[in-house]
Amino acid sequence: MITDVLINGAPSDGRIPVTDSTVLRGDGCFEVLRSYDGKLFGMDEHLDRLARSASALHIDLPLRDDLIAWVEKTAAALGNGAVRVVVSRGSAVPGHDAPSNVIVFGHTWDDELAPARLKTVVAPWHAAGVAWQLAGAKLTSYAPNMSASRTARDAGYDDAMLLTTEGVVLEGPTFSIAWVVDGVVETPGLELGILDSITRRSMVGVAGRSGVQVVEGTWNVERLEDATEVMAVSTLREVQPVIGVDDREWEPGRVTEILGKGFEELTG
Repeated sequence: MITDVLINGAPSDGRIPVTDSTVLRGDGCFEVLRSYDGKLFGMDEHLDRLARSASALHIDLPLRDDLIAWVEKTAAALGNGAVRVVVSRGSAVPGHDAPSNVIVFGHTWDDELAPARLKTVVAPWHAAGVAWQLAGAKLTSYAPNMSASRTARDAGYDDAMLLTTEGVVLEGPTFSIAWVVDGVVETPGLELGILDSITRRSMVGVAGRSGVQVVEGTWNVERLEDATEVMAVSTLREVQPVIGVDDREWEPGRVTEILGKGFEELTG
């Protein structure tokens, strides 16, 4: 199911001009919010990040109250699933100025994900901690990440785990990564330039309340040799067990279960 599409708050058939910056340049930003029975999880945090992304791109957003009204209306119509917000710069054709477009729609999502198997893929396009003007922005330019996912799936895996050219673990193409060593959750630090995931933040909070220590830092992929559990974390995946990375294998573990149940309580 896909809900009605709103463009700048007005019902639309979902079409945008071929001159739009997201079509011609991939020049825009986006957010994905999870709707549980019509109620949005982490709405303020997601809209805060959208504002930071738009500011980094020098795109003006509508009033916050308007954005809230549009995503809440979409969530109410959807019930359970994902609400997507896409912000474009407007026309990318010189001499054809047009205001930015904010596209909002919802779609259902299969929330019964099986444990995942990941393939490591080197991501030379990733900033990997080098400061730049769009660090931390959630951009629509996801082609390299999607290519990494296809590379992994073509090799028989469910998705990819991105590494620097030196073998440092970064994140998945659309999710954060964490693992457990000696009962401690380890996850790549934001200083590496990975996305400041709202679900990752929630996971850290759940871990703290559950008495599970979390350490953020920088690790090469060989660190997974010491791991007893691995997990993928995102708005849509929530806390998903990872049972394989390349030729390494694990069983879903106790810490992953604790974090998953704690996240369920947050969204219930």
